[in-house]
This record gives sequence, structure tokens and C-alpha cells, in this order.
Amino acid sequence: MKNIRIRKFTILCLFIILIFPWIFYVGGHFLETKSFNLGIQANSKMTQIIAIITGLLLAFLIVADAMRRYILIPLEKMSVSVRQIAEGDLDIQLPSSKISEIAEVHDGFHVMVDSLKKSFKKQVELENERRFVIAAVAHDLQTPLFALRGYLEGLEQGIADSPEKQAKYLQVCKEKSVQLDRLVEDLFTFTKTELLEIEFKENMVDLSIVIQNSIDNFSQLAKQKHISIIINQFGEEFVVLGDSHLLERSINNLLDNAVRHTPCHGKIFVECYKSDNNAAFTIKDTGEGFSSDELQRVFEPLYRGEASRNRLTGGIGLGMTISKRIITQHKGNLVAGNHLDGGAILSGWIPLANSSFYSNT
Repeated sequence: MKNIRIRKFTILCLFIILIFPWIFYVGGHFLETKSFNLGIQANSKMTQIIAIITGLLLAFLIVADAMRRYILIPLEKMSVSVRQIAEGDLDIQLPSSKISEIAEVHDGFHVMVDSLKKSFKKQVELENERRFVIAAVAHDLQTPLFALRGYLEGLEQGIADSPEKQAKYLQVCKEKSVQLDRLVEDLFTFTKTELLEIEFKENMVDLSIVIQNSIDNFSQLAKQKHISIIINQFGEEFVVLGDSHLLERSINNLLDNAVRHTPCHGKIFVECYKSDNNAAFTIKDTGEGFSSDELQRVFEPLYRGEASRNRLTGGIGLGMTISKRIITQHKGNLVAGNHLDGGAILSGWIPLANSSFYSNT
């Protein structure tokens, strides 16, 4: 039996209730007169009356059984299933029905239960990630705090008994405080981007200027490692719609990653160019590149490969995640890979301010 609309089911039930007494009446008349000619008078009307009542009762029994099987039982089971879902039990067996409307509700329940299962699974994953973030951050904050306290106690106890030692101790304390500031800022930015609460100021921004500013920020650090930063195609404007501060923060994280993982006397190639209706950029280094596992997880929060990303670099593994989310919030994308000559390459793009992307939205 195919699914049937409840309106047709009701009409069919009424038809059965009306037709069965008539059929039984004709049958009773035939038993009395041995003829289907209803014009012949029967000796007694009792047989026809009993036949009509029997047909009516049978019709009611058939209709009641059909309504119980296809409407009442499925609805009762659905009611039980709803209470199970309300109690948090999602492992339920939803009843099926040949009534189209009930079957549609059945399918809707299936979709809802599947969505709830995915939601609960995601909630568990987020809770586990939250606990992991707290544990990782607590661990990473503990290291510079412990070192900072040790050097301050050394100053207090007079261990640094010469101006040179005092200057060295103060320099280490300053470096650890800067490291702590960076850890807290990374965590704060990560939380804001995760909750989409970060203030997004849309302005006309030249992406090439943003990238140039980031290069200037890291030029001194690159010189200390004798790393050459080579730029290309910065002679024209690449105007995008976005927040210059956030974009610079994103590029800073990418350049910081490149400088930290490029060996001494290495090179970093930075390029900004137009690709279709997008302002695109690449940051390529001559470091060790990404492993296959790193390529799959490089943008995961708090992920750092053992070989190239460790807790001595000063970060907590949020820089790449933050960069990815900032670029994504600017309607663009960021991907990581390895170039053929060896080393990592980070490629991103953002729609140009005058592109069709904004005119169609």
C-alpha cells in the first residue's frame, strides 16, 4: 500500500461505512428472495435488517482497525519518542505509517534527531576543545611566568651583582613579559574570532600597503637571522573592503611563522597580485616546509608539529588559526602548501572592493 493523504483516507473510510451496509442488505435480500431484483417483496425484513447492521458493524470495525493501525498507533509511538527526545535519549525507533502527513512528520523527526545527534556531538567536541585550550594556555603561561619569577627573585636576592648581569636579567624579564602579552593577545583574538564578536571596521584598504607594513614590522627580526625578505608586484593598488588592523594582524602572523621557521641566511618571498576579481598574496619561505600531517591540521587551534612548531617559539599555536579566520571573515580564503623548491607557501585572497562579489550581494 502506497502512502495516502489523510483526506483520501477519510473519504475511503466514509465510502466503506456507506457501501458495506448496502452490500450486506443486497446479500440478505438475495438470501430471502433468491433474486437480486430489489422490487420483489421478501416474506420478512428481518434478514435485511440483520444484514444492514452486520455490514455497518463490519465497516466500523474495518475503519477502526485501519485508523488504529495507520493513525493512532504511529501517533502514540511518536508521542513516546518525543518524550524520549525531551529526556535526551536520541536512540529511538520512529514508527512508520501509510498516511502521507504522518509519514512526513516521521521524516521530519528523523531529520531533527540526526541534527540533534550532530549538534550534541559538536557540543562534546567543543567542550573537549575548550578544556584542551584551557589546559594548553595554562601550561604555556606557566613557563614564562616561572622564568619571570625566577629572574625577579634573582634580582631581589642580589644574585645579579654587576650592572651587566642586572641588565641581562632585566632584558630577560622584558622578553618574558612581551611573550606573556603575546600569549594573552593571541588567546583573546582567537576567542573573539571564534565567537564572531570581533569588531569589524569596513574601510577601503590597500592590501599591498598592509603587507608592506607587516614586512616593515619583521624586517629587523629577519635581519637578526640574516633572512632576506624579497617582495614582488607591489607597484599597483589592491583595494579591498575590510579592517586594516585585522588584516595586518593576519599577515603579521603569517610572516612571523615564516621568519621563525626559515633558517639563517634563508629567504622569504612575498608577492601581491590580482587574480580575477581578487587581491591575492603568497608568502613563500626556504624553510623545512610542512609535513603531510601539518598540511591537514595547520589551521587547527593549538596545533603545532613536533619538528617545526614547539613551545619554545613563544606562541600557543593560534596564529595560523587567527589568520585563517580573519581572512575568511573578509570573504576570502587562506591555504597552506609546499612549493616545488622546498619550503612552505601560504596563499590567500580577498575580493577586490570593486569586484562583482560585492555588487551581487
